[in-house]
Amino acid sequence: MNKKVRILIAYDGSDGAEAALMDLERAGLPAEAEVIVISVADVVLWPGSNPAAAETSPAMPEIASVTDARQQALQAVEEARSLAVQASQRVRATFPAWKVHAEACGDSPAWAVITKANEWKPDLVVVGSHSRSVLSRLILGSVTQKVVTEASCSVRVGRGRVSQSNQPVRIVIGTDGSRSAEAAVSAVAGRLWPAGAEAKVIAVLEPMMATSPDWIQASSSDQKEWLRKKVVASEERLRASGLIVSSKFQEGDPKRILIDEAEEWEADCIFVGAKGLRGLERFLLGGVSAAVVSRAHCSVEVVRSRQ
Repeated sequence: MNKKVRILIAYDGSDGAEAALMDLERAGLPAEAEVIVISVADVVLWPGSNPAAAETSPAMPEIASVTDARQQALQAVEEARSLAVQASQRVRATFPAWKVHAEACGDSPAWAVITKANEWKPDLVVVGSHSRSVLSRLILGSVTQKVVTEASCSVRVGRGRVSQSNQPVRIVIGTDGSRSAEAAVSAVAGRLWPAGAEAKVIAVLEPMMATSPDWIQASSSDQKEWLRKKVVASEERLRASGLIVSSKFQEGDPKRILIDEAEEWEADCIFVGAKGLRGLERFLLGGVSAAVVSRAHCSVEVVRSRQ
């Protein structure tokens, strides 16, 4: 990332959101970025209610009820705003050159984040992993999977580190040679990683799975050679960005292989392409990226090429 990127951070004060903030330090992000921290109160702000009317009309309890509900909703949004401001201050302290803004709203949490992403068009959305909020159903919890599935840009699901050692940043990149997987490699190669950071390319041969026209026409041995060439090219790109690179070939279920390899290697993050998240692709491909997001012990970044 050599240009100023846009990052949208969803924050709710939960343990998962806290882990996502801390995870940013090991994400290879640039020194300069434009950032919005958004907190969403899962409430409805009823339009048109008049608090003064309720105070002067005790004979109309339904108006008072609406007014009370609106006041409670407004209070929830203000609490969300306070969370966003606190989180933005922490992000700014970690990344002094970032331009960080705080926003809050009352809405369905997942759709608020997705809508903001569609409007602002960030390069990356950052969310926490599955958890319950400390502030009455603020994001993220089960909302995380919907954001990963529906967002039009890359999404990083931040989790805390499993290993507390001082080991360098470790990244697992899942590839099957597809364009989606190559986008994940490009995302990693474009980051600014600290000295000693390591990347492991996991090439997964999934039986009976065609990833390109070349693959369909190839024999079993040719398929392996085709994928091996893709991996070699990926390794060269990653080494050019200063990473220490290794690779591994396996045949089987990519969901299980990527998660197991990352856990055994104590990886900080798994990078995967967004293939298989929507519609027919999701049905045919088993939602590899969605499954990795749900089950991985570490952070997961689902990469989409910016349109």
